[in-house]
Amino acid sequence: MDKVKTVVLILAAGRGTRMKSDLPKVLHPLAGRPLVGHVVETAKELSPEKIVVVVGYMAQSVKDALRDEALVFAEQKEQRGTGHAVMQAESALASFEGNLLVLSGDVPLVRADTLRELLALSGKTMAHVALLTAEAENPYGYGRIVRGVDGEVQAIVEERDATPNQKMIKEINGGIYVFDSRFLFDALRQLAPDNEQNEFYLTDVVKIALRSGNRVAALRLSDTQQISGVNRPEELEEINRRMMAAGGKN
Repeated sequence: MDKVKTVVLILAAGRGTRMKSDLPKVLHPLAGRPLVGHVVETAKELSPEKIVVVVGYMAQSVKDALRDEALVFAEQKEQRGTGHAVMQAESALASFEGNLLVLSGDVPLVRADTLRELLALSGKTMAHVALLTAEAENPYGYGRIVRGVDGEVQAIVEERDATPNQKMIKEINGGIYVFDSRFLFDALRQLAPDNEQNEFYLTDVVKIALRSGNRVAALRLSDTQQISGVNRPEELEEINRRMMAAGGKN
């Protein structure tokens, strides 16, 4: 059987207003390089067909910071959610068929071995969507993974929509996905910005997959460390301390 081709898509378009800085969030330094630089390095370990980076706020500055890397850039000129960000990469991936691994430019601790395991799960289960999840002691604010009695993923329920019982679930969505590329771009055309933010959410693609009877697989990690994102300065400081203490990625 031929190996399924993989493209990595890194979302790096947001400003990150909670960082209280004019610098794009993904360019804040972590252990001597920009946040997004760590994600690019991890992506390179997978030897993908290509790496596409979606830029937006101060796009040229992000491109300049990554100028020594062999990357393809797509631009999200108006930030309208994660689903909208992925839509901007469609022309760069027009002829591609295979796995599309979506990473966040502000989640620097995920390991290449974990991503290989997620890709392997996608292939083994022939899932249209595979996602990374983790057990969180304090899951507040995260989307919860609802599983059926058979252990299969039934839904991702956001905090604001969760019932009291669902809020007790500790398995959370890590925001890292493997999509079948053909399914993904078909599903993106079905998205609607029917929310208060008027944005297109990538998690709605999971809903579309489940609604249409397609398999959604999940790789559950034992803790949240690898999916820890950076939204505030104190989170960046904490991850920096963690990396320096470990002398490596985490």
